[in-house]
Amino acid sequence: MYYRAYHSMPETMVSKDGTPVNAVRGLLERIIKLKIERKPDLIIAAWDTEWRPQWRVDLIPSYKTHRLDQTDESNEQDEASSMMPDSLGVQIPIIEELLIALGIPVIGHEEYEADDVIGTYAQNTQFSNTEIVTGDRDLFQLIDNKRDVSVLYTSKGNLEHYREQQVLDKYGVRADQYVDYAILRGDPSDGLPGVKGVGDKTAAKLISQFGDLDSVIKEAENRNSEIRERIAVSIVNTKDYLEKAKKVVPVVKNVDIPPINKVKIDVAPTELLIRTAEDLNLKTVILKALNTFSIS
Repeated sequence: MYYRAYHSMPETMVSKDGTPVNAVRGLLERIIKLKIERKPDLIIAAWDTEWRPQWRVDLIPSYKTHRLDQTDESNEQDEASSMMPDSLGVQIPIIEELLIALGIPVIGHEEYEADDVIGTYAQNTQFSNTEIVTGDRDLFQLIDNKRDVSVLYTSKGNLEHYREQQVLDKYGVRADQYVDYAILRGDPSDGLPGVKGVGDKTAAKLISQFGDLDSVIKEAENRNSEIRERIAVSIVNTKDYLEKAKKVVPVVKNVDIPPINKVKIDVAPTELLIRTAEDLNLKTVILKALNTFSIS
């Protein structure tokens, strides 16, 4: 979310010492709006402690390679710093500290991505209603009406509420089929090529017709396949990649993180938050956050 916040606010917003704070302000405004409109009992910030886990890279080396600095042939620089503008990178520690100070737990794991943290909490939720706030369509795979897990998809500053029917209407597959659809279609933005010649419509048609990815592969290998020959050949030729993608694309749901009922929540003293607000030149928005979260 802080990426979208960063791009929605001018970089002219700086603290007293000249540090950019546009992402900080943009994210706080989004969280305040979320708290007011959705009235959640608890907000947890899932953190990309490791945005490109080695175990995923070992399976598919192209995974998120576009985020690396292609000009650095030694590839020895800090990957986290190369994936974002410097003016955003310096704001990440500020964002983390402010979230914690406002009583929003920041949870990550050194071997997993934020999506995996979200998947684990969504799978093991103790709440009757869990809403995942994200701009990542891959998390549609976690939507489950029976368990009341839905997605608030951030799009152009708005939140679009996705439940099972919305996924089916927009993509032509069920939420529990979405991950197989995504594997077939691929995602160049994540370094996942998918199957050559298979786009959104073809992927949806195949998954809808045959039920799941394994059945699509089996049908493609059939000499009398109902799949068009060109597509069937492409699927068979990509089988090795597809088998690996079945381990990379699904969100992990058993990350070793604190259960929700044991997540530590600390709220900083109001005086400290106000001094921080003044130093960051963000007094108005932080005071609004204090009021919204009933911190006094």
